[in-house]
Amino acid sequence: MSTLADNISAIARRIDSAARAAGRDPASVQLLAVSKTKPASAIREAYTAGLRDVGENYLQEALTKQQALSDLPLIWHFIGPIQSNKTKAIAEHFDWVHSVDRLKIAQRLSEQRPADLAPLNICLQVNVSGEDSKSGCAPAELPALAQAVKALPGLCLRGLMAIPEPTEDRAEQEAAFATLRQLQAQLDLGLDTLSMGMSHDLEAAIAQGATWVRIGTALFGARDYGQA
Repeated sequence: MSTLADNISAIARRIDSAARAAGRDPASVQLLAVSKTKPASAIREAYTAGLRDVGENYLQEALTKQQALSDLPLIWHFIGPIQSNKTKAIAEHFDWVHSVDRLKIAQRLSEQRPADLAPLNICLQVNVSGEDSKSGCAPAELPALAQAVKALPGLCLRGLMAIPEPTEDRAEQEAAFATLRQLQAQLDLGLDTLSMGMSHDLEAAIAQGATWVRIGTALFGARDYGQA
């Protein structure tokens, strides 16, 4: 049975191989450990194995883990849908937010970011597959949203995020990620972050320029939602 350290090593090898195949420096791709439904002890084990960046989807679960792991210098990323009544806690307790998809949420995060903290790193989530069930702004709405968010104090707009419709077809995977890459290039705002790719499609994401890959199952194993 593989250990978490084994899984981290295996993902690192996949990232390295995919980056080299795309003619990229493997160091340009960072691993975000997605730990939803997993206990704080699993994150502590991941830290011991070298991981520093942790992604959480559910606010209350994340806050409980942050308290349990307050002795560790972890970098916390919020990657789930954001309700207006959750923005204050997110602004106070996270370093990154990957899932901003409307201006109201960005404005609240900006207003509620404590002045003694560094600006909150922001990625705008784009619904590149047009799925009704997915969060994310429509591609046509992105330019105006990006310009507005970039001007907000307390925030640092870093890039874009997407969760494309799942497919096992490599060409379809790459096409969706290429859409996000092209949208970012068209913004011409000097953004440096593409948050895209998960356990099943990280190779396609890296081929199209991903700088963060969000990996959960391949690191921590299948999720037990009954324990969430």
